[in-house]
Amino acid sequence: MEAPAVESASVDPAATLRLLLETVSKLSMVRHLEDIQRIVRSSARRLLCADGATFVLRDGEHCLYADEDAISPLWKGQRFPMDQCVSGWVMRHGRAAAITDIYADTRVPHEAYRPTFVKSLAMVPVRHVDPVAAIGVYWAQPHAASKDEMALAQALADSVAVALEHVRLLAELAMTVQISSTDPLTGVANRRAWDRALTAAVESDRQITIALVDLDHFKRINDAEGHQAGDELLRQCAIAWSAMLRNEDLLARYGGEEFGVLLPGISTELALTIAERLRTATPEKVTASIGIATRYGGEQVSELIRRADSALYDAKRAGRNRVLVAS
Repeated sequence: MEAPAVESASVDPAATLRLLLETVSKLSMVRHLEDIQRIVRSSARRLLCADGATFVLRDGEHCLYADEDAISPLWKGQRFPMDQCVSGWVMRHGRAAAITDIYADTRVPHEAYRPTFVKSLAMVPVRHVDPVAAIGVYWAQPHAASKDEMALAQALADSVAVALEHVRLLAELAMTVQISSTDPLTGVANRRAWDRALTAAVESDRQITIALVDLDHFKRINDAEGHQAGDELLRQCAIAWSAMLRNEDLLARYGGEEFGVLLPGISTELALTIAERLRTATPEKVTASIGIATRYGGEQVSELIRRADSALYDAKRAGRNRVLVAS
């Protein structure tokens, strides 16, 4: 029986180079894994003049077929054991695979391929040392991938490796910033984040009002019910007060049982209304005293805080559980 003819695609080298450079440029600007998947999905087929392409992620000891672009469905969203798919072989060995006849290669799980259009494939690792992913391209007719085609696929994979590392570093940086800016007990902004936001608001010369909120007789709760009960009350207050604020407002734990609220771009009258909402939203077990101050033109941060703090202590001396506006 005569062997099937092997396709040899005719390509425009200049057009291919332009597409590769365009793809590498897009990958250099990604911020999320989904962006990488989208770019690979749209570019791999075109670069290799193929009938299908997949982007496979290593998921422990499994291969996750995360995305695809093909003339008919392949395996998007499915997981296969590493030792039962070509992508697993490629990632385990850190080597590319070019397979002209999938049914003549023992690395191919033939039953998984029979429902598909695939006759030939090429698969390259994303990173040669400890690969984290693989890119596969597929042809509906027998096709012997050339050295140039494999080099092109590997160039795409190498760019993806750089993009994945960039995304990982961005995610780590975002987590670090979040941790460094968040109070671990209440989940609202911490004092450091408050100081930065208040300084930035003052430097922008926007009209701003701040509120300092202090829980009344909080020490009694800690002494009577224990610090765990006190911590839970602080968390409940943070949740209740956050629900009363606008998206642009900032609630921060200022220290101990005291919180700060940054209210940009509003009048003293509206700030007073919001502060009253905070006071009435305070959980029943405790009350809150609040001092608010609107920034005068040119006033420094330290003076603004001093006036709000003075109004807070005036509220305490006047009997607590009330809002007072700084003069």
